Amino acid sequence: MKIAIIHYWLVSMRGGEKVLEALCELYPEADIYTNALWEEKISDRVKSHRIFTTFVNVLPRAKFWYQRYLFLMPLALEQLDLREYDLVISSESGPAKGVITRPDALHVCYCHSPMRYIWDLYPDYLKGKGFVTKNIMKLAFHYLRIWDVTSAARVDYFIANSNYVASRIKKYYRRESEVIYPPVEVERIAVSQKSGDYYLWVGQLVQYKRPDIAIEAFNRNGKKLIVIGEGEEGKRLKAIAHANILFLGKVADDELHTQMEGCKALIFPGIEDFGIVPVEAMAAGKPVIAFNRGGASETVIDGQTGILFDAQSPEALNKAIELFERKIALFDRARIRAHAISFSKAIFMAKIDAEVKRCLNI
Repeated sequence: MKIAIIHYWLVSMRGGEKVLEALCELYPEADIYTNALWEEKISDRVKSHRIFTTFVNVLPRAKFWYQRYLFLMPLALEQLDLREYDLVISSESGPAKGVITRPDALHVCYCHSPMRYIWDLYPDYLKGKGFVTKNIMKLAFHYLRIWDVTSAARVDYFIANSNYVASRIKKYYRRESEVIYPPVEVERIAVSQKSGDYYLWVGQLVQYKRPDIAIEAFNRNGKKLIVIGEGEEGKRLKAIAHANILFLGKVADDELHTQMEGCKALIFPGIEDFGIVPVEAMAAGKPVIAFNRGGASETVIDGQTGILFDAQSPEALNKAIELFERKIALFDRARIRAHAISFSKAIFMAKIDAEVKRCLNI
C-alpha cells in the first residue's frame, strides 16, 4: 500500500510537526507533500522521508512569507498528482486536506484545527491591519472559506485532536470526527522533586493566548511569575509588568523542562485547540491552573491535576490561584504524572494505527 502524508507547511517543529513526526514513525515508507519547506528547521525523522513541495515553495522567500501565499495554496494542492497512493493522510491546520485523490483511495484527515484565521479568530487577525491589507484579506479569506468547506467533502474520515476541535469540525464542515489526542513527549520530562516559589507561563506572546491576563493577575497579586516565550505582544507586556514578573524569552527544551520542574504551577489562561504545554507540565508532576475551555478543559482534571476557572479574566485567575494555594497539599505529583502519560506518543500511534485500519476495513 502506497501512502502519502500531506502537511500544510514545514518551516518549524511545533505541535503539528510532532504529529507528523509520529506519523512518519508509524508509516516509514510514506511520502510527504507540503506547501513550503525549510529543511534546516525540520527533524531528521521527517527528513528521512521523500518530501515533495507544491509550486508555493518556489515563490520568493516562501519559507519566510508562506502565510502571504495562503490564498494560492488551494490551487497548489489541487495540482498534486496523487494517483499512485492508496492511503492519503492530511495533517490539517493550514491548507492540506484539499488534495484530489484517486476515487478508490482512502483519505483520512487528522485535523489540528479548522483554519482559525478564516473562522473564529478572523476578527482578531483583521485588527491593526492597514486599509489595503485589510480589504485584500477580506476578499482572500472569503474565497478560502468557500474552498475550505468544499474541500472537506473530499475527506473520507476526520480525526480531531480534541473534542473542542471535533465540535468546530461539526460546526464549520458539518462532519463527524473521531477524537485522538496528539502525541506529547512526556517520557523526556522527569517527575519533579522540586518545590519552587514561582508560577510559570509558557507560549507565544500573542493576543489569542491571553498572556495579558496572566500579567495583570500577577501585577495585582505580587507573586512571582516567570514568562517563557516571545512574540508581537512581548514589548507591550514587558512595559506594563511589575518587578515580580520575569521574562526569559525563548529557551531551549532542556531549560523549559527545568523551569517546569521548578514551578509551583503552570498558568494557562488562553484557549487552545489541544495545548501541549499543560500536558508537559503535568508530566513533571506540576498542577495546571487553566481557563476551562478548549483543550485544557479536557486534559486538566479539576481538583486532581490542576484548577480550572470559568471566566477569562485576571480576577478569575487570581481566585483560582488562591484556591490552589489553599489546596496545594492535595495535589499528588505521581498521580499528575500518571495522567500525563495517557497522552504519550506510543498511545497516539497505537490509536491512529487502529483507526486507519478500521477505515480500511482491515
